[in-house]
Formats: sequence, C-alpha cells, structure tokens
Amino acid sequence: MTTNQPFLSIVVPAYNEESRLHKTLPEFLKFMAASKKPVEIIFVDDGSHDNTSEVIRKATEGLKNARLIKFSVNRGKGAAIREGMLSARGKFRIFADADSSSPIWQAEKLLQAADEKTVVIGSRYVSGSLIKIKQPFYRIFGSRIMNLFIRIILLPDIKDTQCGFKLFRGEVARELFAAARVDGFAFDVEILLLAVPRYKVVEVPVAWRHVEESRVSPGRDAARMLWDVLKLRWDNWRRAQADEVEPRSEAQPPGPCAQRRVGRDDLASGCRSEEPNEKRKR
Repeated sequence: MTTNQPFLSIVVPAYNEESRLHKTLPEFLKFMAASKKPVEIIFVDDGSHDNTSEVIRKATEGLKNARLIKFSVNRGKGAAIREGMLSARGKFRIFADADSSSPIWQAEKLLQAADEKTVVIGSRYVSGSLIKIKQPFYRIFGSRIMNLFIRIILLPDIKDTQCGFKLFRGEVARELFAAARVDGFAFDVEILLLAVPRYKVVEVPVAWRHVEESRVSPGRDAARMLWDVLKLRWDNWRRAQADEVEPRSEAQPPGPCAQRRVGRDDLASGCRSEEPNEKRKR
C-alpha cells in the first residue's frame, strides 16, 4: 500500500440531489475530517438536471480528498456507483446514498466486520437494526415483496439486498464491479450474486431512516428492477447449465464429427452416425 493511499473511499451517487445535499453533504465532509485515517469521498453526478454538481463543487472546493465525477446523461444508480468504485483508491471502499438514509458514521461498524474475504453490507432486517423513520405503507409493502422475491429465486441467505450501504476491500471491489453490468437499481443484487460464490457476505445492523421525496418510483423503477432481477436469474441458470456440461466436455473433447449433425457428405470424410445398434442392423 502506498503512503498516500486512502484507508477508506466513500462513493456517493447523486441524481437531482441539489436540495438534499445542502443538508447531507456536510455530514460526509465532517466524517472525512474527523477520521483518524485518510478518507477520500467521490461524488458521482448521474446526469442531474438541477445544480447538484455546483453544490458539490462549492462545498468541496480546496479539499484534495474530495472529487466529483459527472455524467453527461443519466445512466442509473448502478452505473454511477460502478464508476465511483472503479475509480476509487481506498484500501476499503463503501457506497452510501446521498440522502444519508444510513448515516455515514456507521461505516465504522462495517469496517469492524471487514477482512480480506468478507463483503460487509448494512441491513435493516437483522437483529439490532433501527428504523428511525418508517417508509409509507405502500413502499414497505412493495419493498418487502421485492425482497422476498429476490430471496426466493436468487439470494436466499441474505435478508436485505437493497440497503444502500455496502463495504468492500479495494481489490474485491475492483473484481466485482469490473464484472458487473446492471446500471439500474438491481445492481446490488448482481454484485451480491457475484460475491456469494467467492466471499463471505456479512450483514451488519444499521440505523436507517426514510427520506421524503425518494428518487425511486414505486411503479416505473420497481418494474425495471423486476425485469433486471429476472434477467439475472436467467443468466444464473444458463451459467449453471454450462457448468454441468463442461466437465463432460473436458473428460472427452468432441472431435470434428461431434460438432455438427452427420449427413451423407460427412460419411465420405470418415464421419459416421452414432445411431443405436438396433437401427444399424435394420
């Protein structure tokens, strides 16, 4: 580790967050200043239409460990966090929502559970978590249904896949986010799917609060997320099928005749049909 490498990188995606950042951005900067170890903060403006970038630039002016990445168009929360994670330099890397629904000081709790082989995620659904301000009923209902669906078809052992507060060791973050492709809200599910076969995933209880004027549409965004989850399930199934076939092909590599259907032209070149003996006798 180089001497100027940050101990912790914080990635904060932001889309039309001008009004909220006036309140929450100082919390991030205060945490960075109070930390006993070097911390960098990377804000990623996901193509905002308001003055999100201007608010960030003004608040971070003169701070060498705070920087801004700005997208020219809206690409999605997954794309924004992926860009931030891959450009980060920290020994550990965490992403946190711009609305500070999970206050950044809780990063210390996640760091205590971290090691080389562990991905640590904040959880609202494990013992010890604290919901300070609850979501409206319709959001709670939709969130729980989606969570149950994800657990049934993809990640049965993880209670909360969608809390926007996850910590990775630097090299693990590079590996997982370089392989990720989902740009939308289902990116958490994809990252955890990639992580589960390789690393231990630990859920740490966190304090969480609902913030009004959520950027997540319970209709449009939920439908897109459902579609992305279904695609992840399909891709996961296809990989499992390929893994079942691969050992047989390694044991006996197919020859040129096995690569295609045998026809009359093939017989002249030495390829013979693998028909059952009974048919050949007839």
